[in-house]
Amino acid sequence: MYDTVIIGGGVVGCAVARFLSRFRGSFCLLERENDVCCGTSKANSAIIHAGFDAKAGTLMAKYNVLGSRMMPELARELDIPFRRNGSLVLCMDRADLPRLQALYENGLQNGVEGLEIIDARRLHEMEPNVSRSAVAALWAPTGGIVCPFGMTVALGENAIQNGVEFRLGTRVSQVRPGEKGTWLVITEKETLVTRAVVNAAGVYSGVLHNMVSKDKIHITPRRGEYLLLDKSAGETVHSTVFQLPGVLGKGVLVTPTIHGNLLIGPTAQDTEDFEGTNTTAAGLAQVRERAQKGIENIPFRQTITSFAGLRAHEEGHEFILGQPRDAKNFFDCAGIESPGLSAAPAIGLEIANQVAQALKLPEKEDFVPTRQAPIDPRKLTKDQWADLVRREPEYGQIICRCEQISQGEILAAIRSPLGARDLDGVKRRTRAGMGRCQGGFCAPRVMEILARELGVSQKEITKAGGGSGMICGRAKNEV
Repeated sequence: MYDTVIIGGGVVGCAVARFLSRFRGSFCLLERENDVCCGTSKANSAIIHAGFDAKAGTLMAKYNVLGSRMMPELARELDIPFRRNGSLVLCMDRADLPRLQALYENGLQNGVEGLEIIDARRLHEMEPNVSRSAVAALWAPTGGIVCPFGMTVALGENAIQNGVEFRLGTRVSQVRPGEKGTWLVITEKETLVTRAVVNAAGVYSGVLHNMVSKDKIHITPRRGEYLLLDKSAGETVHSTVFQLPGVLGKGVLVTPTIHGNLLIGPTAQDTEDFEGTNTTAAGLAQVRERAQKGIENIPFRQTITSFAGLRAHEEGHEFILGQPRDAKNFFDCAGIESPGLSAAPAIGLEIANQVAQALKLPEKEDFVPTRQAPIDPRKLTKDQWADLVRREPEYGQIICRCEQISQGEILAAIRSPLGARDLDGVKRRTRAGMGRCQGGFCAPRVMEILARELGVSQKEITKAGGGSGMICGRAKNEV
C-alpha cells in the first residue's frame, strides 16, 4: 500500500511528487504516456507569467505570483535554465488606456513587483520591432522564460532521487474508495491501494474528480496553436510581448524561448476532443495575422514547425485545488490552465503540504533538494570541451547537426533516473531533433542509440510510445 498515488506526470504532478518527497512515506506517480511532460506541459508558451492578469483574489492569481517568486531558487536547485526577460502588454489604441490601467491596478492587487505603464517612446527603445501603432504598454520585469520540458523532467528526477516511484505507460481507468479509508486506483495492469490520491491529470482531471465526488466539475479542452521559428529569428523581441487580453485569454504572444528560438501563439478554441492536438491552416493563419498587429518584421519564412496543445479550461476559469468536501484524502489539481506552468511550483508545494498534514507524514532529515543537470558542452570553454572529449569520446560525436547535440548528451538522457525511452523523450531532454530539419537527419542515429541502450530492435523504437513506431517494414526482402 502506498501513502500517496499521484495521477499525472505533467509539470504539476511532478512538482507535487518533488515537494512530497520531502516527507517520509511511500509515493508513486502514474503517467499514462511513455514519458513525463506529454500533455499540456509539453505544448505551452514556456513562460513564467508575472501575475498581473489573473483576477485578484483568485487561486490563479495567488499561485501564479507565488510560483513566479519561487522560480529563481527552484531553477538553482534543479539546475535548469530560467531567465527573467520581462513581459510587455501592448496598448494599440488610446481608447484602451483605461483597460491597460485596470490591468496595472489588478497586478498591484496581486502583489506583482515592479509594474510600470510606459509610453510609446520607451516601449520602442526597448523593443524596436513593436508596431508603431502601439501607444503604451504595461511593463512587468518579473516575467520570465523557462524550458517546460527541462523543468518537468528535473522535478521528476529530483523526486525519484528522493524515493518517489514513477510508473510510466500506466493508464488509470478508475478511482474508488477502498477499505478502512483507503483509495483504490485501478489501472490496466493492476489495482493500487493508497491512503491518498493526487489528481493531476490535466484535461482528464474532471473525469477523475467526478468519479469520487457528487460536486461535479466540467473541464473543456481548449486548443492553442503555435508557430516556432528558427534561432535566426530569436532576436525579433527580447521580452515576452502580449496584446491586451480578451475573453478567451491572453491572446497571441511573441516571445523568445530560453533556447533562443522565437515562439508565437496561441489561439484559443474550445473542443470536445480530449486528444485534439492537431494544427489547422485557419488557426495558424490566425496566429500570423494577430501577431503582426503587435510586432513588425516577423520573419515567418524562418518557421521550422507548428504545434498545438490543450489547456484544461474549467468553466469557472479557476484552479480547483485540495480535497472535495465528500472525498477525504483525494486532492485535486484540476482546471490547471494558464498560468499553470508559472503556478506549478507553488501548487506542488501547497498540495504536498496538504497531503503531509492530512496523513501526518514526518519530514525527512535527508531530503536532497538539488539535482545536477547533464553536461551541456555548449557551456564549456573550448579547452574544457576538448578535455571532456578526451575522457569521454562520445561528447565529440555530433549526432544532431542543427542543435550540435553529441552522442554523449543523448546517452546521458537515456541513462538518467527518468531516462528517455523514445525519440520525443530524447528530443525533450537534449533538443536533438528540435532544430531546422526537425530530426530529418539525426532521427535514424538517435534510433540506433536508443535500440542499443535499451537492448531492443530498432523496430521497437517509437516516436512517442504507443503505436508511434518509426519502422513499418522493409524496402527489400531480408537476405
